Amino acid sequence: MIWLPGAVFYMGSDSHYPEEAPVHLASVEGFWIDVCPVTNADYARFVSATGYVTVAERVPAAADYPDADPALLVPGSLVFRRPASLEDPGDWTRWWGYRPGACWRHPEGPGSDVAGRLDHPVVHVCHEDALAYARWAGKDLPTEAEWEYAARGGLDRAEFAWGDVLVPEGRHRANIWQGQFPVENLAEDGFEGTSPVRAFPPNGYGLHDMIGNVWEWTSDWFRADHGGRSAPGCCTAVRPEAGAGPVTEARKVLKGGSHLCAPNYCRRYRPAARQGQTPDSASGHIGFRCVLRPVSP
Repeated sequence: MIWLPGAVFYMGSDSHYPEEAPVHLASVEGFWIDVCPVTNADYARFVSATGYVTVAERVPAAADYPDADPALLVPGSLVFRRPASLEDPGDWTRWWGYRPGACWRHPEGPGSDVAGRLDHPVVHVCHEDALAYARWAGKDLPTEAEWEYAARGGLDRAEFAWGDVLVPEGRHRANIWQGQFPVENLAEDGFEGTSPVRAFPPNGYGLHDMIGNVWEWTSDWFRADHGGRSAPGCCTAVRPEAGAGPVTEARKVLKGGSHLCAPNYCRRYRPAARQGQTPDSASGHIGFRCVLRPVSP
């Protein structure tokens, strides 16, 4: 872990997606943060020590999916598959599919494993799976502000974790998609899927993979009024925690983008980028890292 002192910094962006606006001042207290996302090797040690079973490995409860075909209520997770062609760019079901048996141990489903990928970030973990690991390790998940402050690496309002140029001097600094998503992956950065967590240079704080590779869970509920201004087109629901105010459809904030983010489709490989995700969702491009906050006297 690396210690980051408390600070006030500019959070958000006015140049991209509406949920990132407005740029506003945010403050964080000092905290420790993992240098890298939690890896398959890290998660395997946790599971070995505790016997923990992830959500993707459990049989879905019929009561939670009353309209589902009982035959489809089997353990599994969302797996990306590249389509041969694309007629409807808005139909994400063309490249995402629920695959029985897919989980952190079997990222692409039965027949796949993490052998040779122990230093890759763990995926197919829901929010509760990430939080269970964090608590076992005596840590926590970062707030959105902590995560973004760490991702910026000391740079004031820069587009990326290293500056304002996506590929400085022609050198890739993060694992994202090159080519026309989702049908063409040129893998110019050397990776078509996830990559080892130290495959790319760290940011100014010495942190690896703060953008790209996998999305990362935070502890915050996704709000439409980021920084106090409501983004258009969002509905609200009551936060599950009493008295905490409105949130958007009870989703948690994901940060950082992933290896599936492409300039022609999803430009969320930036510190300011944010996305809401239902806490019980798992997929092949969502992981996490942990923080540790000093105990108050």
